[in-house]
Amino acid sequence: MPILNIRGFNMNYEVVGDSGPYVALTTGGRRGYAEFIPFAHKLAAKGFRVVLHDRRNTGASDVVIDGQEGEEEIAADDLIALLGHLNALPAYIGGTSSGARMSMLVYLRHPKDVKGLLLMRITGGDFAAGRLPEMYYKQFIRAAQEGGMAAVCATEQYQERIKANPKNLDYLMNMDPAHYIRVMSHWLDIFLQGPRKPVLGMTDEALRSIQVPTLVVPGNDNTHASVNGIAAAELIPGSELYNLPIEDQDVPLLPFSAWSEQEPELAQALADFMHRVEARAH
Repeated sequence: MPILNIRGFNMNYEVVGDSGPYVALTTGGRRGYAEFIPFAHKLAAKGFRVVLHDRRNTGASDVVIDGQEGEEEIAADDLIALLGHLNALPAYIGGTSSGARMSMLVYLRHPKDVKGLLLMRITGGDFAAGRLPEMYYKQFIRAAQEGGMAAVCATEQYQERIKANPKNLDYLMNMDPAHYIRVMSHWLDIFLQGPRKPVLGMTDEALRSIQVPTLVVPGNDNTHASVNGIAAAELIPGSELYNLPIEDQDVPLLPFSAWSEQEPELAQALADFMHRVEARAH
C-alpha cells in the first residue's frame, strides 16, 4: 500500500495488475478501497491495470477538512493528479455510488483524460437525497456543535479513519470546531444543490454532455434503485446498459460485498466493454 503526497495530503493507493490499459475504480460513501481489492484482481486478470485509492477523508489517507469546492469535485481532481503521477492518463474511470458520481465529475472537469466511464450503482431519487446528507455531513456537524472535536473523533467513521491512519487524531483534535463546522456546512450546501434524479446532484444537461464510451450497471437497493441507473443510461449519449441478474431489494443500502457472487460476471462485463473501446480506438 504505497503512500503518495498528492496535492498536499498523503494518499494511500494501490495498483493491481502489471500490464494493459489503466482503469481507476472508486468505492462509495467514505469507504476505503479495501472492499474493491478482490474485484480489482478479477479485472486485472483480464488484461488491465486497476488503480485503487483512498480519497482524502477515507481509508488510510489523510483527513483534510478544507476546500472551497465540493468534496467530490476535490476528490475528482485528486484522482487525476494521482493518475498523472502514475503516467496512467488517459484512463478508464469508474466506481460505485458516490464513486460513480465522482467519475462523472472527473470527465466533466478533465474530459481529455478519460477514455471511458464505468458507472455502477448510480445514486438518485428522493430516498437517497433524504438519507445521504445526514450520513455524510449533518451527524458530524451536530457532534462538533455538541461536543467539539473530541465528539467528532468518537464517531464510528472517524474512529475508523484514526485507526487506519493515527496521525489523523492529532490533525482533528488540533482543529477549531468552528472551522470544522464551517467547512462541513459548506460541503453540505454544495451536496444539496442540483437535481435529485436520476443522478443525485447531476443535471440532465451534464449527463447529455458526456461524450466518451460509458457503461452503466444499475444498483438494486433504495439508495441505488435500478430505475435511476436505467434513466441515466438513457440520457448519456451512446451509453451501454448492463443489468446483472439481480432484483431490487426494499432495503436502504446494500454493501458492495452483496454483489460478491456477481463479481465474476461484473468483471467480465467491464472487461468486454473496455476491450471493445480499445479495439475501436485502434
